[in-house]
Amino acid sequence: MIVSKTPLRASFFGGGTDFHDYFHNSKYGYGSVISTGINMYVYIIINKRFDDKIRLVYYGNELVDNVDEIKHNIIREALKITGITSGIEILYLADLPMTNLGVGLASSSALAVGVLNALHAYKGEFVSREQLAKEAIDIEINRLHQQIGIQDQYAVSFGGFNRYIFKSNDEVIIKPIDLKPSVKKKFFDNLMLFYTGIPRDSRKIFEEQKKTTKNRSEILDELVVTTDLVIDYLEKEKFDEIGKLFDNTWKIKKQFASGVTNEEIDKMYSLAMAAGAFGGKILGAGGGGFLLLYVPKLKQGSVKEALTDYTQVVFTFDDDGSKIVYND
Repeated sequence: MIVSKTPLRASFFGGGTDFHDYFHNSKYGYGSVISTGINMYVYIIINKRFDDKIRLVYYGNELVDNVDEIKHNIIREALKITGITSGIEILYLADLPMTNLGVGLASSSALAVGVLNALHAYKGEFVSREQLAKEAIDIEINRLHQQIGIQDQYAVSFGGFNRYIFKSNDEVIIKPIDLKPSVKKKFFDNLMLFYTGIPRDSRKIFEEQKKTTKNRSEILDELVVTTDLVIDYLEKEKFDEIGKLFDNTWKIKKQFASGVTNEEIDKMYSLAMAAGAFGGKILGAGGGGFLLLYVPKLKQGSVKEALTDYTQVVFTFDDDGSKIVYND
């Protein structure tokens, strides 16, 4: 039996600059994203079957005779990449509701990375985190033709609090944000996360965003510059200034596609800002899922009261990335 554990992620700044259409043509020669792995996880359990069938258990159930019959597209393609064709059971669990709609925490990429990690371990293979990220990108973008960027696969594979630089030659540079643990905790203590209660299909939002990428290169350039500024503020512990940058980049993000925000999200954001938040953003494509807010400690009680109709999720950072936690 093999068990893999893969963190979800919260993307703070630079989302959109990780699309190939942007960083291949960026005037800076790269895209740049700041994100962190968080202590919410996707678990993959793999066991050998007594027969040659393939059984999958997730929010649905499948029992098939061959790989091509599998309906779950990510697991099907992961099996093809690793060359496993029969006699296996795969169970998918997560620390958040599992549906075919996303919530903005990179759950589909965490699934892709987690199942690849587990399948390689099942075969007795050790693969690097970079290879896991690249194989997950191959599944989601090349094989399944999803109109997405490439930050999520790296963020959930590597974990940690990092800046990712996506160069025009397709090189990816991972730069850990090196803060003292006490300083990092101080920053994260100013973050609050609320579930909007709105599931959303990110595919339509990303498709519209991808179509407008070339026309919005100047806006995306501004997001790249913002990541430089965030690093400077983190090093100088100017956390409240980062909170204000969240507000500025949220205004930019709303220009990406028509479905990024809606009346309910705007209401939540307005309530939080009136109660003392400095800024925030919807994680992922937008349209629903989770609202991340920067709120100074003294104002967090007021913001929680203002958003009492919504579920708060307490979280912290994950440093480990995807890993095998059981192998027997």
